[in-house]
Amino acid sequence: MNRDVVVTGIGVLAPNGNGTEEFWSSVRKGQSGIGELDRFDASTAPSRLAGQIRDFDALEHIPKRLLPQTDVSTRYALAAAAAALQDSEMDLVALPDYEAGVITSSALGGFEFTHREFRKLWTEGPQSVSVYESFAWFYAVNTGQISIRHGLRGPGRVLVSEQAGGLDALGAARSTVLEGTSLVVSGGVDSALDPWGWASHIAGGRISRATDPHRAYLPFDSAADGYVPGEGGAILILEDAAAARQRGKSPYGILAGHAATFDPRPGSGRPPGLRRAAELALRDAGLAPQDIDVVFADASGVPEWDAAEASALRELFGSGAVPVTAPKALTGRLYAGGGPLDVVAALLALRDSVIPPTAHTTDVPEAYGIDLVRGEPRHQELRAALVLARGKGGFNSAVVVCAADPTG
Repeated sequence: MNRDVVVTGIGVLAPNGNGTEEFWSSVRKGQSGIGELDRFDASTAPSRLAGQIRDFDALEHIPKRLLPQTDVSTRYALAAAAAALQDSEMDLVALPDYEAGVITSSALGGFEFTHREFRKLWTEGPQSVSVYESFAWFYAVNTGQISIRHGLRGPGRVLVSEQAGGLDALGAARSTVLEGTSLVVSGGVDSALDPWGWASHIAGGRISRATDPHRAYLPFDSAADGYVPGEGGAILILEDAAAARQRGKSPYGILAGHAATFDPRPGSGRPPGLRRAAELALRDAGLAPQDIDVVFADASGVPEWDAAEASALRELFGSGAVPVTAPKALTGRLYAGGGPLDVVAALLALRDSVIPPTAHTTDVPEAYGIDLVRGEPRHQELRAALVLARGKGGFNSAVVVCAADPTG
């Protein structure tokens, strides 16, 4: 028997909006969260623009006792998870034990926390290092802290596949629900905007050197020269459609398919794996390319990566055959948080029958052969969306989301 896995709750913390509807309003209006990095003095850095979350007070979301043991990224994850659970209207107490799990992704870990403790180690000695350093830096800490905070004792996992990880986490959560777990809290959140984190971003070699926030991150533009890093992401609640319907909860949509691939060895002559990931995700969803109404692109802003993604889309769908958009141009790339945030945007696009535009991009090379939505939102009926993500080192991930049947 076919079963649908649906999204019943969403929690968002993004540079252009804290909260689902605030974020979505900003995306539709083209309001950017990219600006001058001010967490520390970055005036001598070769790149100084970032997508920063502002107006976030951790004490409004988590107990004071958790502050000494959590990195900023974990505080974001806890806040987003709590918002998503509240949005889902699920009574966790009513669930049998081990029936709710947590599967998240992190590409960066607790960067700011661990480097603060390293500084103590180097300048004050080991006696000054926090005991919480033993876990606050770890990639799995968000899964653990969310599980503990909400008493979720079911399956727990963490996916680490750089900027593809957030979609991989959602795919793993979907599989876990299909295997019988009632509810899974899933998604990704990242942050590394401290001095060491910023040095790592720059060392990756893909960061834009532009100084104008409106011309720094230009996905698929002929003037693209890299991307802008950001922080934040999204946490989603996934559960069985029949169970959601039984408790009277209307879902945002269906997480219908997922697939992940890995690029072949450089120099092998074999094509990148992004198109294959998209094809497999469509097959998993039981859809054909012509069933997809919009693509939420990975949109790296790195010319060779943009060209490769455009080629994959052109080969899969045909030249200009499907609208393409990249809301992340307003937030920067959020690493493990970027994919889940794009899934949120896709679900809301399906809900409201509108494709948000790709901000700032003005000149798409004709050779790309893609219909990039620019300027104004495009209003049309939408039933299915493809969301793509790639990570440095060869990771590719694709998710298909579909509109939920209002009749159940």
